[in-house]
Amino acid sequence: MLTFTPPDLSALNAQLPPERLLGMRRGIEKESLRARPDGQLALTPHPAALGSALTHPHITTDYSESQLELITGVHASVDACLDELTRVHQFTQRVLSSQGDEMMWVSSMPCGLPTDETIPLGVYGNSNVGRAKSVYRMGLGHRYGRRMQTISGIHYNWSLPGVDNDGYFALIRNFRRHAFLLLTLFGASPALCSSFVEGRQHELQPLGSGGTLHMPHGTSLRMGSLGYQSEAQATLDVSYNGLEGYAASLHDALTRPWPAYETLGIRNPGGDYNQLATTLLQIENEFYGTIRPKRVIFPGERPLHALRERGVEYIEVRCMDLDPFEPVGINTNTMRFIDVFLLHCLLADSPPDNPAEIAALASNQRLTAARGREPGLMLSRGGQRVGLQAWGLEIIEQLAPIADALDAQNGGPAHRDAVAQASAALRAPETLPSARVLAAVRQQHDDSFVGFVRHQSLQTHQHLAGLPWTAQQQARYEAMSGQSVRDQQAIEAADSLPFEIYRQEYV
Repeated sequence: MLTFTPPDLSALNAQLPPERLLGMRRGIEKESLRARPDGQLALTPHPAALGSALTHPHITTDYSESQLELITGVHASVDACLDELTRVHQFTQRVLSSQGDEMMWVSSMPCGLPTDETIPLGVYGNSNVGRAKSVYRMGLGHRYGRRMQTISGIHYNWSLPGVDNDGYFALIRNFRRHAFLLLTLFGASPALCSSFVEGRQHELQPLGSGGTLHMPHGTSLRMGSLGYQSEAQATLDVSYNGLEGYAASLHDALTRPWPAYETLGIRNPGGDYNQLATTLLQIENEFYGTIRPKRVIFPGERPLHALRERGVEYIEVRCMDLDPFEPVGINTNTMRFIDVFLLHCLLADSPPDNPAEIAALASNQRLTAARGREPGLMLSRGGQRVGLQAWGLEIIEQLAPIADALDAQNGGPAHRDAVAQASAALRAPETLPSARVLAAVRQQHDDSFVGFVRHQSLQTHQHLAGLPWTAQQQARYEAMSGQSVRDQQAIEAADSLPFEIYRQEYV
């Protein structure tokens, strides 16, 4: 049986000297659908006042034209990161209010959806790079359905000085082993609107008779079998034992023809593009996972090339649901817990993974997503069965000295408090966000998931409108939007290649 050794507490000070801790950085990317007051998807274009979705540094779209993505810069403190995320939300909310009655949907699982083909793809202008982004999204729609792509979440980007490729991959292996804990503690998507699964097989149970489906002990349906899953990607056994093996696995997926996608073809009979490529993955970002090694890329550079040439620069945590009880979907307590958790993943012993463990981790994720609050739920660890709660509490206990080290550096007990709160929540599953969502749906909104999220979205909209906002802040964000439009125009003016040649050279 594999055992996972906690960090050597006596060596913590040597491993985490103040200068390393001061160099820790984080940033957030937060997706959110635009919804109408009746809880249906807004089908309007990305608001022009928000600038260019292609080039704006903080406000773009994800899969759909109706799906905002709000992005912070890189921050040395949790508070500064959340402050910037809040300001980006404030500007976005003001634009939405000035143009009508749309609001940001505060749940990871989508609002009421129209027919699949009616969900609008993101539009990024006439440049080759902009067209490629739209064609990529067309391909995702053909491959997985557009509804699946409307799921929203929070991506937490994180780095620490002095970590090399092997260190980041050791962190990633341990993160994948222990990600069930984040799904349990912070999963907030145990229910959904039945429009999301229309025409699909599922194991969800009805809640009342108003079109709400749920899993009674579910934590994060977003991260389960209804989320980002596919038959094609299920064939990938990507190893995280090092950059070379990881890159080889991705390269194989990017170059391996996939019969169903070859049948679909690059273009339809009318000449319109169906997808960027007929390989198992069109581009690197199509590979779904709870965590990714990342590197900032140069214009036109492939992410895999950047990783191979210059190594891992940071990691991207991708398993965080939007918290519908928080104005911007996450709070500082959660962020501090993630920081401590990631340091634990980095410092703890991290044996190599293997195909059997990779399969067990996938099973653990599905079980936790669908049944994470079920009393006595058992997961697989090193070939043995272990209780989710017992394993989670064991990990949390090991976080305490790391939290203390961070608090010693930052002053105050904030990290220790975040860890203590997580321990208390795991011992009282009815206090977890997923349980609170179901309780609110049942008790306050007549078993209506859409009714609950509409209420929370409107409350969030009003909260953001009531926060202080200066004329200088408004002018700064308006200037950013205007500059992004000019930047897009410059990219379009500089294009010289026909799109098909650009596509072939890129893939």
